[in-house]
Amino acid sequence: MASNITERLARVANVGTLKLLHRGRKSGKEYEVTIWFLVDGARLFLPTANRNRNWVKNAIKTPRVTLKIGDDSFQGDAQILERPEERGHVMSLVMRKYWYATPMMMAARLLMSLGIVNDTTAAFEVKLVDA
Repeated sequence: MASNITERLARVANVGTLKLLHRGRKSGKEYEVTIWFLVDGARLFLPTANRNRNWVKNAIKTPRVTLKIGDDSFQGDAQILERPEERGHVMSLVMRKYWYATPMMMAARLLMSLGIVNDTTAAFEVKLVDA
């Protein structure tokens, strides 16, 4: 149930990284990558500074993913967040949890606003299913 997932997420919310298991978009082979993640109540987000990474492309093609966080494991469907306000919310969560990256993120935002670099950020919400 949702409350069970919320409780499980609350227990792992402060863990630094998770292991994302995803399927290759061409090979179908399972891959694992260690990435940052965010918990906001019953919601779990996966941010990235580079939407051109293979895991991002793979999750778009085959959304079913497994997340290993500490001793717990979750399954769900990754959905890319398209709306700017959704992505903005995720980036504010990133700056809160990974505060030490804030100066770099602010510099990147400035460079993007000046047109010096392109915005390559992306974020997913993983719609978790009860195991």
